[in-house]
Amino acid sequence: MEQRLIAELDPIYIKTRPGKALVRLVGHLFFQGRFLTTKHRWLNSFLLAGMRAIKALPQLKSVKKPIYIMGIGRSGSTILGKVLSIHRDVGFLNEPKVVWYIVDQRDDVNGNFYGGPAQYRFTANDATPDKRKAAHRIYGFYQALTGTTRIVDKNPEVVYRVPFVRELFPDARFVFLVRNGWDTVYSVSAWSKREASQVNGEVEDWWGVNQRKWKLMVDELVSADLFLSKRKSEIGALTRHEDMAAVEWIISMREGLRWLNALPESVHLIRYEDLTEKPAEVLKKLLDFCELPDDKVFLNYAQQVLVPGRTHDATINLAPVIESLFLETMSDLGYLAEKRLENGL
Repeated sequence: MEQRLIAELDPIYIKTRPGKALVRLVGHLFFQGRFLTTKHRWLNSFLLAGMRAIKALPQLKSVKKPIYIMGIGRSGSTILGKVLSIHRDVGFLNEPKVVWYIVDQRDDVNGNFYGGPAQYRFTANDATPDKRKAAHRIYGFYQALTGTTRIVDKNPEVVYRVPFVRELFPDARFVFLVRNGWDTVYSVSAWSKREASQVNGEVEDWWGVNQRKWKLMVDELVSADLFLSKRKSEIGALTRHEDMAAVEWIISMREGLRWLNALPESVHLIRYEDLTEKPAEVLKKLLDFCELPDDKVFLNYAQQVLVPGRTHDATINLAPVIESLFLETMSDLGYLAEKRLENGL
């Protein structure tokens, strides 16, 4: 069972930089919203009203080089964001879906706040002047409120919205976080089974309200993929959490690799395994990429809390329709090559 921590705060974090704990609480309580499967959902109406009020305020602080952690959930993105949040310059927003819903309500693929039209992909054409103004005002308000100078926004779906975000923030930095596919699939499926609930006759889990997220993924993302689209009907019929998670992992990883190749100056790859095994080396490179100053307290905290996770290598049987592309994507990310070296091949 996972340990439940408010705003991901732990005793080491609070002891290391007590003031940063208050910054985390501000983000958690007012800028993230209450998602499906979580408690106190009635607060969303107040949080949304607050965001609308902030959107109408003048720009309180300029926003420079926001940093986005993207990829797929359950890949270590929360712990990376939490570690970055203790850096003296950083304010961390952990999936601030209430913010992005106010910027563009079609962001809500899960159905956290409403059941209207939603979409995964956003292009530069979706970034209207009003949306740009809203994003800058909300971020600027958060920075002024917390006294931070750089924002880290952990939002896995940004991997499908890079052009949109770059139009809003041309100097944005993107951190493409990847994790061994077997471990990610195991973690997603375990989370979805564990956290699933029924509310007013509707099923809420990793896949949204009554599989809203999954259906959007199949209709929009699978349909657009050169290889997956040929088997869309078979993929759409998948029902096991493991298979569905593998589909999301494949699509997210292929999308992230595409942006890594297209925008090497703006997209930085981190492998979760490297992050936890050699945090000082990986994070120093990340600071350079994000143009953040060195911070010994930050690095010391990272080395205390970053530890390798459990592995579930090849312990999951995937549906034949997706297995070959899953393994191909694993190879593209270097995981299968690593396994061959471990086995002396």
